[in-house]
Amino acid sequence: MSKPLSDHDKRKQISVRGLAGVENVAELKVAFNRHLHFTLVKDRNVANKRDYYFALANTVRDHLVGRWIRTQQYYYEKDPKRVYYISLEFYMGRTLQNTMVNLALENACDEAIYQLGLDMEELEDMEEDAGLGNGGLGRLAACFLDSMASLGLAAYGYGIRYEFGIFNQKIVNGWQVEEADDWLRYGNPWEKARPEYMRPVKFYGRTEHTPDGVKWVDTQIVLALPYDTPIPGYRNNIVNTMRLWSAKAPCDFNLKDFNVGGYIQAVLDRNLCENISRVLYPNDNFFEGKELRLKQEYFVVAATLQDIVRRFKASKFGSREVNNNVLDVFHIQVAIQLNDTHPAMAIPELMRVLVDEEKLGWDKAWDVCVRTCAYTNHTVLPEALERWPIDLFHHLLPRHLEIIFEINRRFMEYVASKFPGDHDRLRRMSLIEEGGCKKVNMAHLCIVGSHAVNGVARIHSEILIATLFKDFYELDPHKFQNKTNGITPRRWLVMCNPGLAEVIAEKIGEEFIRDLDQLKRLLKFVNDDAFIRDIAKVKQENKLKFAVHLEEHYKVKINPQSMFDFQVKRIHEYKRQLLNCLHMITYYNRIKKEPNKHWTPRTIMVGGKAAPGYHTAKMIIRLITAIGEVVNHDPVVGDRLKVIFLENYRVTLAEKAIPSADLSEQISTAGTEASGTGNMKFMLNGALTIGTMDGANVEMAEEAGEENLFIFGMRVEDVDAMDAGKGYHASEYYNRIPELKQAMDQIAGGFFSPKEPDLFKELVDLLMHHDRFKVFADYEAYIKCQDKVNQLYKNPKEWTKMVIHNIAGCGKFSSDRTIAQYAREIWGMEPSLEKIPAPDEKLK
Repeated sequence: MSKPLSDHDKRKQISVRGLAGVENVAELKVAFNRHLHFTLVKDRNVANKRDYYFALANTVRDHLVGRWIRTQQYYYEKDPKRVYYISLEFYMGRTLQNTMVNLALENACDEAIYQLGLDMEELEDMEEDAGLGNGGLGRLAACFLDSMASLGLAAYGYGIRYEFGIFNQKIVNGWQVEEADDWLRYGNPWEKARPEYMRPVKFYGRTEHTPDGVKWVDTQIVLALPYDTPIPGYRNNIVNTMRLWSAKAPCDFNLKDFNVGGYIQAVLDRNLCENISRVLYPNDNFFEGKELRLKQEYFVVAATLQDIVRRFKASKFGSREVNNNVLDVFHIQVAIQLNDTHPAMAIPELMRVLVDEEKLGWDKAWDVCVRTCAYTNHTVLPEALERWPIDLFHHLLPRHLEIIFEINRRFMEYVASKFPGDHDRLRRMSLIEEGGCKKVNMAHLCIVGSHAVNGVARIHSEILIATLFKDFYELDPHKFQNKTNGITPRRWLVMCNPGLAEVIAEKIGEEFIRDLDQLKRLLKFVNDDAFIRDIAKVKQENKLKFAVHLEEHYKVKINPQSMFDFQVKRIHEYKRQLLNCLHMITYYNRIKKEPNKHWTPRTIMVGGKAAPGYHTAKMIIRLITAIGEVVNHDPVVGDRLKVIFLENYRVTLAEKAIPSADLSEQISTAGTEASGTGNMKFMLNGALTIGTMDGANVEMAEEAGEENLFIFGMRVEDVDAMDAGKGYHASEYYNRIPELKQAMDQIAGGFFSPKEPDLFKELVDLLMHHDRFKVFADYEAYIKCQDKVNQLYKNPKEWTKMVIHNIAGCGKFSSDRTIAQYAREIWGMEPSLEKIPAPDEKLK
């Protein structure tokens, strides 16, 4: 079935993939056949590839179950503090291979599947991505779950089980077209429905103020049905839980008051409230104030808090025998992390539960609330900040609006006492924004209701306290922290780049997988010729493999000797895919001008989705595909330059693309990208970075040495100085720089769209007259920097030495380090690398 020295054979040799013991393999084959027969009700005559995938997934899942149950028993016995990571997005990707890696089953499964005459990669390719996220924020949540389990934290991820995740992107005639992502169509072997923990969630209604407190009455009820997914730690026998809520109509929905003959309609209308968990909003860094979205945000929070309180009361610490008024000490056992402002409703909802239901006094309840909650900010872009209209709030969540007003009243009194007479400060800091339509500022609610607020890279956290949250920092400086993002080295190195993981392990052992700082030890080998050759060889193999993938899936032939230059991320003006476009055109024009010169060959690949309603982003995709149509068919250029748009960029495509990359484009305007995490994945996989001093790029340059990155362009100070001074005038650059003028004139004149010369008129107008992100201001520095990249690429040995410096500098960017900092500095928990006993061992 598999060819000589196939990936299967190579994987067999790799120590980091676990041992394939004979008993182990035999046992897996038996379990596989058992699931094919009893779970899927098929035999080998009629089973197809998907059946085989499901049989394998169930076989691997069997190995999780004992550890999963054991972990929860262990937490009940030990009763540690628990952390609840609430996020509207968890961008998990595929689960099968990651589970095999974390349970050390990969070699045994490989061998078993091989002996059964099947191809492991074909089976892995049957799995649907769990695309329950848009980009960085959702993928960060997924990496954090992996690290929390690997560090032995009693952690739970809480979110929504969207029936439809991020749309599938098709490119049709150069344009993005969206298709619904029906990821659950064939079922999901990794989830377990838990109807016994179903919770009611209320909406609408009104409040009654009675002698025994406030009642929220005449509400509409939606049921939240939990689905649990196991989250295995790396080889420590711990399996945590991600619990995603699905919306269900109650049985009596619309039936108690239906008019005669309205029964059928009443049953059909159940769909309306079940729409809450139907679809992920496909916006990245953009706020769309729709009622359905606010419903989603409250739905996840209300269901989750009921679950947290239930688990707290059932725990040893929370039982009434130990603590009389139990909820007083809630924060000692419970930490809640809010991933951006999307779950901000946790603050007023926790207050509602404590005050209205548990009858705590306001001051005590508020103290518990603030000590429990912490807030992570992910962006400084004004259009991304959540501001909900008060009228919508009053209609949907009347009690919560009252609570927010009361939080604000008390907060305003506090601010006034600290800054007497400073009315402008009160206006700036209020949770309620006055103006035409009054709005609740959710970021302000999160800051006031949390004991810790963090940004996600040092420069981002500095910008927050200097600008967006300056007033709050002056009031309460101790609240503000930095937690630079990270990525899990299990998925983003061991799993997606086994060749590189093995070359590293041969030099420094396998400890780096749980302690990424060990990569520093590679610096000893930066001048070791054999090691340099090994690193270069792995990269070349990964490039060949990705070239084959592109040919199979996109019908494009690329030159594997060319530099693989990637910009993959959501399409957004601030990420400046347009700057990349200007480089493509400039390089094309140079080759055309001097076709006989020795040019460094490049394959420039751009991937990412545009929000369906973001017209400019969709035009940017159209421009990239248009440039590709011209460049890729120009015989003068040949294979010295290719421009490819990677369709439907997602976690699974990232896992294939990133290991093949030579150059990583991280070119946002300084001060706009909060952190970035793709930048870290490329660095860890042996690509060099061309980038601005923005987000985590700053710390990457610090860790690897600035001389080992291609840094260009304005710094935050330069951008600020320009804004404060004469401002940004695109025409000055256009008139001064001939190559820029030529490129812009080609776009404007229809060179890339001969059938529709005016196709890119709007993009040209944007760049020339209202470009918030100052593309032209960095053009010259960017092109010069790309020239340096080309020069170095011609010297493979020096290039690879620079790559080794980068890999060695990656230690800081493990999500294990990030999570250890959250645990110690925000949650008051201590991470642990100890293994708990396996299911067949005695619990100590």
